Amino acid sequence: MPSYYMYDTIIIGGGHNGLITAAYLAKAGKKVCVLERRGTLGGCATTEELHPGFRFSPAAYVVSLLLPEVIAELRLKDYGYHVLRRDPSSITFDGQGRHLVLGHDAKRNFESISGFSKKDAEAFPAYEKMLTEIAERLEPLLKTVPPQLPTRHRKMGWLDKAKNLVGGMKQGLLMKRLLYENPGAMEVLTGAADRILNRWFESDLLKGTLATDAIIGAFHGPSSPGSAYVLLHHVMGDAGGARGVWGYIKGGMGGLANALQQACCELKVDIKTEIEVNEILVENGAACGVSTSEGEFLGKSVASGVDANRTLLRMLDARHLPDEFIGQVRNIDYASASGKINLALDALPDFGVDPRLLRGTIHTTPDMHYIERGYQEALAGNFSSKPVLEMTIPSNVDDSLAPPGKHVLSMFVQYAPYQLSGDRHWDQEKDAWVENCIDTLQEFAPDIRDKILFTHAMTPLDLERTYGLTGGNIMQGAMHLHQLGPSRPLIGWSDHRTPVNRLYLCGAASHPGGGVMGACGRNAAGIILRDL
Repeated sequence: MPSYYMYDTIIIGGGHNGLITAAYLAKAGKKVCVLERRGTLGGCATTEELHPGFRFSPAAYVVSLLLPEVIAELRLKDYGYHVLRRDPSSITFDGQGRHLVLGHDAKRNFESISGFSKKDAEAFPAYEKMLTEIAERLEPLLKTVPPQLPTRHRKMGWLDKAKNLVGGMKQGLLMKRLLYENPGAMEVLTGAADRILNRWFESDLLKGTLATDAIIGAFHGPSSPGSAYVLLHHVMGDAGGARGVWGYIKGGMGGLANALQQACCELKVDIKTEIEVNEILVENGAACGVSTSEGEFLGKSVASGVDANRTLLRMLDARHLPDEFIGQVRNIDYASASGKINLALDALPDFGVDPRLLRGTIHTTPDMHYIERGYQEALAGNFSSKPVLEMTIPSNVDDSLAPPGKHVLSMFVQYAPYQLSGDRHWDQEKDAWVENCIDTLQEFAPDIRDKILFTHAMTPLDLERTYGLTGGNIMQGAMHLHQLGPSRPLIGWSDHRTPVNRLYLCGAASHPGGGVMGACGRNAAGIILRDL
């Protein structure tokens, strides 16, 4: 073992989870260093001036899931973290001149939905109540480490076995209560979104609106098993002011990174940017530091905020891991079909509605069949001819993002498969994909091309290159049932530990998964503190 350690913990990656882990460790008196490959902190949650005067959130663009405990315990509001509530929450256009508006006001929701179905308007509050109750029951599971399922290459002492048994019993009781009080919860956790939405509603436009939450960031359609959980995952948070409400961070998503950076600096965390980790150093079976572009950094432990594939297969020598474990890591599903397009606009585009209705998310999904067709095209290795566009114009709420009278538009796109068919490559197909997306947007905002000043686009390949996301998967691994809870990232290793002693995962690759939630980083810090 090295005779001198520079730090108690070295954290690879300055994304929000890495910074949160660092802050909690430092708060407990540990000496921590964060190494970030890029020049900007925040990972996928950044604010960047990509065009003079225009400040974008290039990747992540809204917030809701961030744990209230993280906000309070790290005093993020004291460091400028502020969420701007969006009202309405969303508007969906059917392409036939009609639109559906949903927001925080139950009466206005009833009136808007009634324009398409009085029956659906009456059912909608009960539907929201059903999801809210399930989310509230599941929430404690997100804030705790799942029980470890038995595996051949994980040895546990009697004390760890006892703790695991007690934790498993507690979580089992929570699940028992959930299923007892809401028998339909199992279908929400494992089933297809379209079956649930078809049971609740008859309006195609309402179902198309709600179904977008079931597929965003995932490579599946509304009819795919497991899509209902993704729908639920998107209503889990309340950082937007209420359960399921999403908001804009003042100053863009980088407002979170800035607040976390300030919290870390006050806690004496050593943050270094533009330093790429090449290798995780191991001695006597334990992580003891990292080798970087700027030399070696030694520490008593190492925590990685990047995904399991990059951490365990690219940064770590294979001789430190069991062959069977390596095979399992290689089998993690990183299937992705998401892309992002950011536009600087000379003025607000004309959607034919009151501009105040464009403060939330703008959907162009007239029905679930529209979404499913796009998914089927992606399965064949093509980007969707009629893409699912989830758009926001945050400058319509936050005027600090663009010059007076001008705007930034964020376009999250499904489906854009990482692997294109034949010998096609994203570097050659990117322009055609962007044009196709703008063509689709133009059907709803005819003047959009006249107002575009600048275009910034990221294909799944760009997401992989820029943010180190294997396969361009924004969740650091698909959010399917077999990759959640005690199976995330792998069965037997859902407690942030790895087969290498003192090497941990603290990013979205670990439980409870993707989204700007902070639970992964907070939970990982608790485990690391137990071990140090």
